Amino acid sequence: MTRIDESIPFIPLHIAVLTISDTRDETSDTSGALLASMIEQAGHQLAAKAIVLDDEKEIRKQVKKWIKDPEIDAVITTGGTGFAKRDVTPEAVKPLFEKDIDGFATVFHMVSFATIGTSTVQSRACGGVANGTFIFCLPGSPGACKDGWNGILKLQLDNRHRPCSFIEVMPRLKGMPGTKSKP
Repeated sequence: MTRIDESIPFIPLHIAVLTISDTRDETSDTSGALLASMIEQAGHQLAAKAIVLDDEKEIRKQVKKWIKDPEIDAVITTGGTGFAKRDVTPEAVKPLFEKDIDGFATVFHMVSFATIGTSTVQSRACGGVANGTFIFCLPGSPGACKDGWNGILKLQLDNRHRPCSFIEVMPRLKGMPGTKSKP
């Protein structure tokens, strides 16, 4: 069904990771550290990493900073996608999207269902594009980060993935107002 075409040279992306949590710091941020490790193991570059509180303004401020940076191709957030009062990541990030990637949430739930069953309904994982930058919001657990990375992002952020990948769309994103040019 899907495959990696090894005859095509790999294009590494610059990916930023944002952990959203009221309780994590650099020493206890297992999900952010896991994402950073998986990104680098896949051959991409960790462009930036930060932790912010579950605060809509702080989340939006950090993501805006990264989508304005021409060196950052993608942003992956972890945390704040549930439906508790403090879970505000989708509210902070979705207004920045120029285009939603609706299929990301659908496929995330399919992958997650295989791992945690119906508990996947408690996530509001989402994806979109802003200023030519891909943005993906994952739940805060290491398991959800593994599901999102291994089940979707590792493949879709690899230009060699067939039949297609997000990378093929990147040059056309510059046609959207305010977007940057990429590979």
